[in-house]
Amino acid sequence: MGNLSKNDKRLKRKVRIRKRVTGTEERPRLCVFRSAKHIYAQIIDDTIGKTIVSASTIEKEFVKAGDKKACASTVGKTLASRAMDNGIKKVVFDRNGYLFHGRLKALADGAREAGLDF
Repeated sequence: MGNLSKNDKRLKRKVRIRKRVTGTEERPRLCVFRSAKHIYAQIIDDTIGKTIVSASTIEKEFVKAGDKKACASTVGKTLASRAMDNGIKKVVFDRNGYLFHGRLKALADGAREAGLDF
């Protein structure tokens, strides 16, 4: 019972985070999912339950440049520029239970660099 997998622990953290973090119309939620190969980010309005903007390393137009951290940073910048086109400047960051370092931090820094405020 006490032997939880790494992902089970992440999911428990995710539940705790999601109790507090919700996306509104004026400040939607930037949610990040990280797999072994790819990283995905989307901006969600939880009041209507819709994804407004998304970006990931799996897209056709994505050009792999460097290591996974560099790719995550590029995804953050892409997401931020798409959000700006949709009139979104402020978001709440949902790290989805992942620890805030490595690829997650690179994505967040890339998004901030491109003009998103969180």
